[in-house]
Amino acid sequence: MFKVPEHQVAGHQAKNGVLGPLIDDSGNFYKPLQNDERGSKEVAFYTSLSSDPRVPDNIRRYFPIFRGTKVINASDGSGLHPHLVLEDVVSNYSNPSVMDIKIGSRTWDPHASEAYIEKCLKKDRESSSLPLGFRISGLKLVTSKDASIWQPSKKFLQNLAANDTKLVLSRFVSSNVASNDTTHPDCSFGSKVFGGPSGILEQLLELKKWFEVQTIYHFYSCSVLMVYERESLMNGSSSGAVVKLVDFAHVVDAEGVIDHNFLGGLCSLIKFISDVLEAPAENCIYNNNCSEDEH
Repeated sequence: MFKVPEHQVAGHQAKNGVLGPLIDDSGNFYKPLQNDERGSKEVAFYTSLSSDPRVPDNIRRYFPIFRGTKVINASDGSGLHPHLVLEDVVSNYSNPSVMDIKIGSRTWDPHASEAYIEKCLKKDRESSSLPLGFRISGLKLVTSKDASIWQPSKKFLQNLAANDTKLVLSRFVSSNVASNDTTHPDCSFGSKVFGGPSGILEQLLELKKWFEVQTIYHFYSCSVLMVYERESLMNGSSSGAVVKLVDFAHVVDAEGVIDHNFLGGLCSLIKFISDVLEAPAENCIYNNNCSEDEH
């Protein structure tokens, strides 16, 4: 039995007749293969990643497990369609909080068409991608045991300035998100989600060490997915915080050159999360383009 993922926060979602990912009850995530070269590129990347001895084992854990491809009925009702079969990275969580962050100041690969480059440039210029080297593409924060949710609109997220980005990252690990005080997040979960020996910051730093030396791939328009279980923290258990890299339709051969575009964006994200840990956002205001309460 296939169903629509509840915790997908970015990308095409399988709703209202749109072609999007599906999941099953066995921990599998089915991502529709794009009909153009992007689909074949993503299959080639996963195949390469799973077999290339140059990729260290400690780095493989940051990628969803690849389980091949399968033809299943598409979510849009168009009939049979090939899908990537991947690990559903949130299947072991009851009510995960998820953030999708697209990495890199440039999101188009060197082989892209002029039309696609123009489309990406517009998004990069109108978002934080160019000034910050990353942009928050989507997030869903389950704020309490009754599963109340904070999920800002895509329009809101794409207009975030630096202070606003820091504030959103702070609110992602705060206990007072549901209160009326939207400008002073308490970051009460920050040390257990972002910090600590197994927290998100340490995981990002481990990835950074690899990106400082790896010359196998260049990752364009790839995202860092950050996941944790808020309810577990409130019950005194581990947050289960994990980092995964997702979306590889635009990965190209590095040709022996370091991926400075991805590395630069990753370093910028690390700096922002480090700042949140060291000094929680204070006296910030959201951008004036749209209301924080938009969903």
